[in-house]
Amino acid sequence: MSAAADMPGRADALPAPHSDWLSLADRVLRAAVEGPAALLVAAEVAILFAGIVARALGHPIIWSDELASILFLWLAMLGSVVAIQRGEHMRLTFVVGKLPPRAQAWCEALAVGTVFVFLVLLLRAASDYTEDQSFVETPALGWPGTVRALAVPVGFVAALLGCSLRLARRGIADLLGVGLVLAGLAGLLALGAPLLTDLGNWALVVFFIGLLGLGILAGVPIAFSFALATSAYLLTVTSTPLTIVVGRMDEGMSGLILLAIPLFVLLGQLVEATGMARVMVAFLASLLGHVRAGMSYVLLGAMLLVSGISGSKTADMAAVAPVLFPEMRRRGMKDGELLSLLAASGAMSETIPPSIVLIAIASVTGVSIAALFTAGILPALVLALVLAAVARYRAGREEDAVRVARAPASVVGRTLLAALPALLLPFLIRTAVVEGIATATEVSTIGIAYSLVLGLLVYRGGLCWRAVLPMLARTASLSGAILFIVGAASAMAWALTQSGFSHDLARAMAAVPGGQVGFLLISVVAFMVLGSLLEGIPAIVLFGPLLFPIAHQFGIHEVHYAMVVILAMGLGLFAPPFGLCYYAACIIGQVSPESGMRRIWIYLGALFLGLLVLTFVPWFSTGFL
Repeated sequence: MSAAADMPGRADALPAPHSDWLSLADRVLRAAVEGPAALLVAAEVAILFAGIVARALGHPIIWSDELASILFLWLAMLGSVVAIQRGEHMRLTFVVGKLPPRAQAWCEALAVGTVFVFLVLLLRAASDYTEDQSFVETPALGWPGTVRALAVPVGFVAALLGCSLRLARRGIADLLGVGLVLAGLAGLLALGAPLLTDLGNWALVVFFIGLLGLGILAGVPIAFSFALATSAYLLTVTSTPLTIVVGRMDEGMSGLILLAIPLFVLLGQLVEATGMARVMVAFLASLLGHVRAGMSYVLLGAMLLVSGISGSKTADMAAVAPVLFPEMRRRGMKDGELLSLLAASGAMSETIPPSIVLIAIASVTGVSIAALFTAGILPALVLALVLAAVARYRAGREEDAVRVARAPASVVGRTLLAALPALLLPFLIRTAVVEGIATATEVSTIGIAYSLVLGLLVYRGGLCWRAVLPMLARTASLSGAILFIVGAASAMAWALTQSGFSHDLARAMAAVPGGQVGFLLISVVAFMVLGSLLEGIPAIVLFGPLLFPIAHQFGIHEVHYAMVVILAMGLGLFAPPFGLCYYAACIIGQVSPESGMRRIWIYLGALFLGLLVLTFVPWFSTGFL
């Protein structure tokens, strides 16, 4: 993912008094949003963990899930506001980044202005939706639905204030230009409404390829591009009220299984802050560091281990790369090789539980999360072996510069003893889910409690209490960005379904030449493209509900199909020039994107061959179910 910072040109500079006032207002708004968002993350952890303990003691808390669900929508909305304030919403900046600085600044203003227009457009609908929810009463607590639904308009208002402060820093010329462009687009759609209505489903091309693609290429956050394209479609060619968009976004963000996302994001940060990732890497390095391509094997092993804890690819790479890259550079590996291996290992480990993508796909398709957690390990191990073979082939000359002696058995034993408590965490998480001790949502709280105990009693000194509030706020921001994408993609998927597109797609895919084989090949290619152009979660939310029933018609096991599309999407996600996570790997590894553009293709090519083996040998996905 990529989040470009504001890059105002000289024409955007403000007089000092205005700048001081805006900075103060921005700090006040941040404190007003980030504090409650951080507290909501902590509250969710406490509620779910208390529910596990109470159930284990034979006195279940009947209202815990209900309260967690109410607070979850507030967390999603406030977290998305924090993401707006921090510029952390997922967006494609490859095209905008190639423009001159002045043009980049104008595109940044256009992106913020587009978000502002969307929020204004849906604010009234959000208020009406909240009023409608007043007639609903929660079954356990007996609270009116307004308590929960009020999170949507409150979040919209806070986001509007944040966008207003960002726009206020822009020059008049930029604001006028953005206003004219957006007003021009609105005028064209209004004038062309009769023609677009007569086009029938061909109008979908205008909104969900033309308008949506234009927004994404211009650097508008992906979630808001989805939501605005959907709203524009409904306003222009249908009589559907925009309250439907708000309702579908609410429904998309509110699945209780998605509550695992912020909790696993928090767990990933704890693993890094407590030093657990560091001791695991140290053990692997003592075991394999002396062999040819040894540090490459260590990186692959570390990504497999850490992926089973954090659930987030960005968090995985951030935990591993800073620890390993200095030593790998000392041994002679080039930056381009390091970046290529890191990005490829991110794509390799997409199915390692508790991957956030696994959680999302279970949420939108109804596939068993326990089955996905069980099935995800072996495909990742197969791809890890493929990458290990490529890494050994590539190691040759680059690692000859420095020879490293085998670590004594005493050192291996000492690092194993230090790493053993941390190494148990991935197995604890998987066992708790598979054995039914805790749900996929709840199990993250067990991991958080375990990590806190290790950080305070075993790996002392790594965790600082002063870092807790920023960590919680960071969790809220990342989670809000992810969840808003899920909500916006859910609204877009509903609009596509209502238009009849899903039925047309089903007929077209069912008529694919080659039957099951042809359908699998097209799915691999399609999700590679979707992963590259969009991002993993929106691609899954949009097309998962459409394609999984077709896969079932072809006799493809739903868990096997899930593994195939997730890994295909991961390949696209880490493939330059459009793959968002490729640039995240560049930032984390502090390597320029150009360094890996040539070297990464041998790794991605090997992963593609491995994916084809996994696609046509279902046993790797279903053999242990």
